[in-house]
Amino acid sequence: MAAFRTFLRSGHAPTLGAAFLYFAFSCCIWVLNGALAPFISEAYQLTAAQKGLMLSIPIMAGALMRFPLGVLSQYIGRKNATLVEMALIAVAMGYGFFMVKGYDDLLAMGVLLGIAGASFGVALSLGSGWYPPKYKGLAMGLVGAGNVGTAVSVLVAPPLAQWLGWQTVYAVAGAAILVPMLVMIVFAKEPPDVDSHAGLRSHMACLFEKDGWAFSLIYAVTFGGFIGLITFLPTYYYDQFGVSKVQAGQLTMLAAFMGAAVRVMGGWISDRWGGVNTLTVVLVAVTVTLLLVGLAGGSLVATTLLLIACFAALGAGNGALFQLVPLRWPAATAVAGSMIGEVGALGGGLVPNLMGLSKQYAGTYFWGFAIFAALSLLMLGVMRVMQIRWTRTWAERGGRARVPAAGTASSAASAPPHGRAYEAR
Repeated sequence: MAAFRTFLRSGHAPTLGAAFLYFAFSCCIWVLNGALAPFISEAYQLTAAQKGLMLSIPIMAGALMRFPLGVLSQYIGRKNATLVEMALIAVAMGYGFFMVKGYDDLLAMGVLLGIAGASFGVALSLGSGWYPPKYKGLAMGLVGAGNVGTAVSVLVAPPLAQWLGWQTVYAVAGAAILVPMLVMIVFAKEPPDVDSHAGLRSHMACLFEKDGWAFSLIYAVTFGGFIGLITFLPTYYYDQFGVSKVQAGQLTMLAAFMGAAVRVMGGWISDRWGGVNTLTVVLVAVTVTLLLVGLAGGSLVATTLLLIACFAALGAGNGALFQLVPLRWPAATAVAGSMIGEVGALGGGLVPNLMGLSKQYAGTYFWGFAIFAALSLLMLGVMRVMQIRWTRTWAERGGRARVPAAGTASSAASAPPHGRAYEAR
């Protein structure tokens, strides 16, 4: 407990809390169509492929909006960017309540739900921006634990839909977003870790580097798997095992909560053991558990236990990867995080489509799980090749942070991107 108090005092705890709340509410709203999918599918008699498309659009739209929001935050400030985004979310929820009348409207609503999915990079950078490099993994893990909003969504939205009607849930969400807006206005402070003199090219440097794309592809498995599976699991449980709509949400919540909670642990472990070491274990575990989930389609208990294990690995992987990001791009974490989050979330958009197409054309969900497991194994190979150079330039062996050399600045804002002012511990 004393160590945690030391961590909190090393930065600005109110901003950390405001960033967590903002991200949690955003995640909750981002996956609303997934949480409501059994109700929507019944209302419009959707095919498996139509369900997959409907569920993938919010993920992909959110992915595409992340990088522009990250760039905007570098110029108007991260706090201001969150307020602009939350105002747009409230407007989008109004569209969902008043304007959705059919399947085409649902697809348009999916695009608007993507506004909530854009929050990721800005939230993590805002919350961790006050903290020194040795605590970045823990700070980002705590904010990233806002993924628990996805668990809240799949737990709360189905009973609300059963009580008030599924479309009314959009109105409830639009009113709820006012809570994190007020907290952000009152408690958050803009961090000082951005170079205000850097140009757009400097902020966007991660787009032109192999490291940025390697991180993005790995994140397409860890976060992409997390958000894609959460969005699809209520439909999977409802169709595969014949449980009720509310029970489908409750079962999904177990996995989603595990993934969100373990994200904090993933960041904490990575600060000590190294993000590369942690990700190695994570990607192996994801590969194995996804294959076993695909093979366990006849057992509700086995499927649920395996999914909990899979989500624990995915959550730890999300925390581990974002322990590495501020080490690699210390002065442009918001933009780098948004770019990596963008590609990662696009990976999540593959999951509902893979599952829907696998079911419609092969008669089983197995091939959807198997293909994503193969991608996890491929990304393990990519990372093991890339980490050889990472640990020679900007990270210690295993992916831990390097300590400042004597006489050098230790702040994230002054740290060079390739770690030349550092020496290994």
